[in-house]
Amino acid sequence: MSGVPTILVADDDNAVVDAIAHRMASEQFELETASDGEEALEKARARPFDLVILNVMMPRMFGTDVCRTLRTESDVPIILLSARDAELDRVLGLELGADDYITKPFSMVELVSRVRAILRRRELDRASAGGLRKVGDMRIDLARHQVAVDGRSVHLTRSEFRLLTFLAEQSERVFSRREIMEHLWESPYIGDERACDIHISNLRRKIEDDPRHPERLVTVRGVGYSLVPFVSVPTHN
Repeated sequence: MSGVPTILVADDDNAVVDAIAHRMASEQFELETASDGEEALEKARARPFDLVILNVMMPRMFGTDVCRTLRTESDVPIILLSARDAELDRVLGLELGADDYITKPFSMVELVSRVRAILRRRELDRASAGGLRKVGDMRIDLARHQVAVDGRSVHLTRSEFRLLTFLAEQSERVFSRREIMEHLWESPYIGDERACDIHISNLRRKIEDDPRHPERLVTVRGVGYSLVPFVSVPTHN
């Protein structure tokens, strides 16, 4: 990212768009808007953006469908906005590859904080010197953003990769939900800490997708989560 950050905001509520546009302009962001999902997808494909903000419920195409499509074509950071605060909706949004999920009504201070945190993370990721990190038979390639478990390639979203590398920095240490979320968002506005459980669940499903393997991500009840080393032992018939 260089120069003024460019953000695409898609929402069919003109009042919400106007409020976001006014605040983003005061923060020196360049903003482009869309009033429905198809327009948002068309604009996101037409030029590169530093970040995309999508309302979930929009005419012509839901924001979740736009998110799903963009994620197959680009790694642009995505924030979903929704008036629905159900855990299932958060799970769906994060599983589709969204970087954040914010429920309405929200404060502009919180939105700007989340936006800046995501853009800052992206810059740090790009500036990373790279290197390899190993935890048991798990190999994490920081430069290529690739993960292999017992030689098996595992595809992670950007947030899942960031979570895994954070836990791998001090394997076997127990991190609280708040510590994890503050690291992911780089902001005190961490929202509902249950989002941490969703990220953990998604990551666990991917790195433990083998019946031979015990837990790699251990839940410490009432405290938080820990990544533990594990080396698989070949089976002999």
